[in-house]
Amino acid sequence: MSTMRELRQAAGLSQEKLAELAGTSQPQINKLETGQRKMTVDWAVKLARPLGVEPALLLGLDAAPAPAPVRPRASSPPLLRAMPAANHVAEPMPVRAAARGGVDQEMFLEDGPIDWVAKPDYLKNARDPYAMYVVGESMMPRFRPAQLLHVNPHKPPAAGAGVVVVKRSKAVLVKEFVRRAPEGVVLREYQPADREFTVADEDLDTVHTVVGLQEP
Repeated sequence: MSTMRELRQAAGLSQEKLAELAGTSQPQINKLETGQRKMTVDWAVKLARPLGVEPALLLGLDAAPAPAPVRPRASSPPLLRAMPAANHVAEPMPVRAAARGGVDQEMFLEDGPIDWVAKPDYLKNARDPYAMYVVGESMMPRFRPAQLLHVNPHKPPAAGAGVVVVKRSKAVLVKEFVRRAPEGVVLREYQPADREFTVADEDLDTVHTVVGLQEP
C-alpha cells in the first residue's frame, strides 16, 4: 500500500473527496496512488493540505535513510567525497484572486489565498511573494489569460516592468509600469488599443512587481 493511500485513508477521505479538495480528478488521484503518475513537488504541495501533512512526507523524504559513512582503507590516501545533497522541498506560495485586464473590468482582491503553488527558487528569499492568474486580454501578447504571474510585493518597479496595481478600493490591475508622475502612477496597456493612463495617488494603494510567470 502506498504512503499516499495510507494517508488518504487515515484522513478518512475517498479518492473522489480528496480530488475535490485538491482541485483535481479521481483518476489522477488513483494514478498517483498506484505509481502511474510521479509524485512531484507541485502535486505534493497541492495534496498535503487536505491530507493534513507536510509535502515532504508525500515525496518520501522523511523516510529517506541516512547515507552510510565511507571509511577509506588505511593504505589509501584521504578520499575527497562530495557531501550528499540535502533534500529540498519548495515552500508553498499563495495564489491570490485573479486580476482581470481592462480598466472597466476590474477584479477585486480577496483577503485570503484561493490556491497554493510551489515557490520558485528566485523567490525563496523574498518576503510575502504570491502568484496571481491573468484574466482578460488587455496585456496581450505580453501576458495571456490563464498564465500564473509570480509577484514580489517589495521589489520597486522599473520602467517597462509588469506590475500588479492594487487600488484603495481593492480593485486589481495587471499592467506595464511606465513612470511615477507627480499626480500618480502612469501605466500602459496593449488592448484594445495601446495606451497610457494614470492611476491617481488618492486612488492608489500599492504597486507590486511581476518577476516571473508560469504557463498554464
